[in-house]
Amino acid sequence: MGDESALERAIREAAERGAFDDLPGKGKPLPNLDDTSPDWWVRGYVRREGVPSDALLPTGVQLRKELERLPETVRDLPSEEAVRRVVQALNTRVVAYVRNPDGPVLPVRRAEPDAVVEAWRRDRADRAEQLRRARRQDPLS
Repeated sequence: MGDESALERAIREAAERGAFDDLPGKGKPLPNLDDTSPDWWVRGYVRREGVPSDALLPTGVQLRKELERLPETVRDLPSEEAVRRVVQALNTRVVAYVRNPDGPVLPVRRAEPDAVVEAWRRDRADRAEQLRRARRQDPLS
């Protein structure tokens, strides 16, 4: 054992002491060995840590998805000012991407704050009307 490295020696001595005898998974195959794709570790990390898969998308795609989901994002905000702040923050990120795109270059447009606020107002009014109708039908609520 003259050409045994310090690391190999430490492992051998630990094994001789029984340091590895009660490890969880002992005698079981290593998980995910059937996945031979080059990014197996990324998928495992995303699954294990609960990272949203959208986080792995190119910035342009992420921004498009955020713009698409903007009505749901602002739906429960308490005020027009809060809606405008969310739209402004998203538009700031869109402008930064357009000026200096990373990854594949995709056309991305800014959200129109007035249109988002108007849609928020209509949705809010519709929900209030639905609540009034529900209360008229069920006077105990």
